[in-house]
Amino acid sequence: MGLMQKLLLAPIGKAHVATVLIVLSYSGPGVAQNAASPVSLVPVATGLVHPWALAFLPDGQFLVTERPGRMRVVSASGQVSPALAGVPTVAAGGQGGLLDVMTDTDFARSRRIYFCFSEPAAAGGGAGNSTALARATLAPDARSLQDVKVIFSQRPKVESGLHFGCRIVQSGDGHLFLALGERYVRKDDAQKLDNHHGKIVRITPDGAVPADNPFAKQPGALPEIWSYGHRNPQGATLGPDGKLWMHEHGPQGGDEINLPQPGRNYGWPVITYGENYGGGKMGEGTAKAGMEQPLHYWVPSIAPSGMAFLTSTRYGAAWQGSLFVGSLKLGTLHRLELAGGKVQREEKWLQGNGERIRDVRQGPDGLLYMLTDSPQGRLLRLQPN
Repeated sequence: MGLMQKLLLAPIGKAHVATVLIVLSYSGPGVAQNAASPVSLVPVATGLVHPWALAFLPDGQFLVTERPGRMRVVSASGQVSPALAGVPTVAAGGQGGLLDVMTDTDFARSRRIYFCFSEPAAAGGGAGNSTALARATLAPDARSLQDVKVIFSQRPKVESGLHFGCRIVQSGDGHLFLALGERYVRKDDAQKLDNHHGKIVRITPDGAVPADNPFAKQPGALPEIWSYGHRNPQGATLGPDGKLWMHEHGPQGGDEINLPQPGRNYGWPVITYGENYGGGKMGEGTAKAGMEQPLHYWVPSIAPSGMAFLTSTRYGAAWQGSLFVGSLKLGTLHRLELAGGKVQREEKWLQGNGERIRDVRQGPDGLLYMLTDSPQGRLLRLQPN
């Protein structure tokens, strides 16, 4: 079965709008032939340095992190603020730096935000780094962070610039999920409960352990752990049903979408649909008793990053309820239609755009926004024509 895609894309700049038209021709089930839906790719802001994550502020403003360690406010007109004061020191290098950010569900009253970053070891505390989660208050003038407090630090710290994970989701009860990578050099740790590598953890906004966490009372297990056997999660969101969804990078093939359930084992590195870099079998195959299968996987890899459900009808009823995932490898935006707990249809958008998509979010206006990862990264809006 073959898939042909064509993209009509005008040059993009501050004063340009790119009209994106993708034509799908697919001989297999799940994708209609010759379906066309035009949208426009509209630049909101440019000149961002490896932007990693996006959150929405009142009055049409945006909060954006830059991986080298800066957080900025972008106005509705696209003006980028100076770096906010108060951001803690990050271990910037490799895949590490200042990563995800989100506003608290009560932000309008509290002005509280959460962000995660690669945290260096404390002075005199040895070498290495790990993913940390902090909370802070955005100052009334939006020029600084106040009352910054680290509420979780991944253990143990290791010397690696890879696989930090670092996506944050706040559930309906206010608790926080944090997706953590296995740091690459410690992949076998993902199967052990005495560390935070390759885990989803769940904590309260104060950093405490919820009493109903699956391993809260299990001797030898770290009580923050929600699920394990993950590789490098770079997308997470709440589904329409209020449950946690996430995706993670495979080794070479085998990127996965999972719905992490409490106490469940998602297999890495024992089972995977990917293979060793350079080729060769990885682990024990694709299935094993006691280990969960992904909801969906990609072979070859797309290097997914960013993830959002579209709940609005701004792009028409057909797109409502779709899951959107960005691709770093292909620079594409993937639309997945779901039914019966399975992916029924997948479309690739923005093919040929040539920019790594790092984050995907639905804004308060019901439109999709994206960040592109480069030294001249951009904040983009997907505008229906």
